[in-house]
Amino acid sequence: MAAACSADSTGDDGAPMGVTRERVAAGMFGTPLPWLAAVLVAYLLVPIGAFLVRLARASSDQLTVPGIGAALVVSVVTASIATVVISAAGIPLGYLLSRAHGRPAELLGVAVQLPLALPPLVSGLLLVYVIGPYTALGQLFDGQLTDDLTGVVLAQVFVAAPFLIVAARSAFAALDPELADVAATLGHSRWSRFARVALPGAWAGIRAGMLLAWLRAFGEFGATVVLAYHPYSLPVFTYVEFGSSGVDTTMIPVAAALVAAALVLALSSIAGRRHRRHPARAIPPPPREPTAQAPVPLNFDLDARSGGFHLRLGHAARGRHLAILGPSGAGKSLTLKLLAGLAPLREGQVRLGDRDLTTLAPESRGVGYVPQDSCLLPHLPVWRQITFGVDSDPAVAAHWLGRLRLDGLEDRLPHQLSGGQRRRVALARALARQPRLLLLDEPFTGLDTPVRDELRRELRRVQRDTAVTTVLVTHDPEEAALLADEVLLITDGGLLQGGSQHEVFARPAGPAAARLLGIRNLHEGRMRDAETLDSCGTAITAGPVGLPAGADVVWCIRPEHVELHPAPPRTCGEHQATIVDTVHLGAVAELLVVLDGGCELTVVAADDAVRASGTRCRVSLPPERLIVWPVPTLSESQDRAAVARS
Repeated sequence: MAAACSADSTGDDGAPMGVTRERVAAGMFGTPLPWLAAVLVAYLLVPIGAFLVRLARASSDQLTVPGIGAALVVSVVTASIATVVISAAGIPLGYLLSRAHGRPAELLGVAVQLPLALPPLVSGLLLVYVIGPYTALGQLFDGQLTDDLTGVVLAQVFVAAPFLIVAARSAFAALDPELADVAATLGHSRWSRFARVALPGAWAGIRAGMLLAWLRAFGEFGATVVLAYHPYSLPVFTYVEFGSSGVDTTMIPVAAALVAAALVLALSSIAGRRHRRHPARAIPPPPREPTAQAPVPLNFDLDARSGGFHLRLGHAARGRHLAILGPSGAGKSLTLKLLAGLAPLREGQVRLGDRDLTTLAPESRGVGYVPQDSCLLPHLPVWRQITFGVDSDPAVAAHWLGRLRLDGLEDRLPHQLSGGQRRRVALARALARQPRLLLLDEPFTGLDTPVRDELRRELRRVQRDTAVTTVLVTHDPEEAALLADEVLLITDGGLLQGGSQHEVFARPAGPAAARLLGIRNLHEGRMRDAETLDSCGTAITAGPVGLPAGADVVWCIRPEHVELHPAPPRTCGEHQATIVDTVHLGAVAELLVVLDGGCELTVVAADDAVRASGTRCRVSLPPERLIVWPVPTLSESQDRAAVARS
């Protein structure tokens, strides 16, 4: 990763990365963008330059301004106090606003931003109505609220708070909500998830908001001059000097403001760099094998709604490893969240062995959860990621560190890892807690084929060598076949077919199930008699399927069950065909053949037995390998739809 970002790395076109950057820079200056930016930069910097020139030419009388030190101290102290007050309440408010939905949350979000839209003088008058010396609250404090530093702080908090709230809300909203979900399954409470996940993840944006709030408070004039004229803050002091003596005596106050602001900006930048520094070297303890546990079955009956989506799914386990296979939007990920306690269950039950998990919070269920995108905490190195669970055993974590070939990566941050390494870290993090149940939400999606295959085999070894019960969500039939004893095929929130992996793959319950399992040779037809069907102009022997003549059917046969022969001679039950396309896949080849009647079939055959495209051949469709389903009538389809809606 680091090499890919270095100056002498190569781009996609093979040219050095540095050359590519030079070309980009040259192209940028051929557009008006840099010139427009330069105009604004000049407008912001030229007045400061003009001031510095005037300051250099100032006389000693102009540089002597009694009282400037006290005013500067007032502004620095009150701005710092105001920032602390704003941070203490504004960060939680920003977090809650980022999580809240609905009209009340929107109205509250608008209300807390109102001071940004108000003239500062108006803000000061609003505060006078509440804490002025003649109000009930002001009289309670003998009118002193507006006659000391308290009034200055109150004015600064009112006008500067929105800067932090808006920044914090945006920073929290930008966090992946899966991070908090993963932390919950790792045993972290709500407060811990806020303090150890949300706050560090949003800290860059929060720090920027704190900086803006301090600078706004430091420069506040309008509300302060109305609410708390004394003691002088630096802006008020500068205004008084300008009104009494003109511009000549304002140079030192202006210089003090510039220096103070520049120092704060510099300190903030240094603090940001220190926060991003590389973590210290992690030294894992000696590894220890996970504690041996007896396998436990998972049984569940789920009934839940998410918006307009309704999920109803049940499973009584006969094995330890379950795969849930379905198209996008079928409810696969929602099922995992219900099992983990991350989504509310309307009705039903979740049992792991003799333990009822239904009413337990996610942090109390003791399950391992590996989401689609790994969801590693961006600020933690690998070793701290793996041991992030509340009850993670460092010695067991060290075992999985070595077992999953993560040795030497302990100090790397997530952005320094490859996709496969991040998935290994997420798996090690879940296993370090020695969970009885491991939930995997499409854990290999988006990986290169060699990496994906390697990780699948590694997970299969984990399943074989431990007693952990696994639930795998996937849309890949090959993945389900490799990693599951039992398979649930689901669509539209309901069960399409369930059973042992062998039963489901060998006998799909219908065309929709066959499509989910990746069986491509699906065709419509009509029964000619009790054992023969017509499809695509071809008579196909199906054997006794128990359907009457004239019944509409859908039939399929797996590509590996289609038999391919040289063209002559022809025997009963074989069909003349032409090879129209051939794809060589190493030891085997995938062919597209077209029967003389027009029916297209995909065939998998040994590579050395394959002829070139355009070759004539014979195709056998063993009747015992054919699967035939009746097409439901309109009334049957309506009845099923009514049952599903209910």
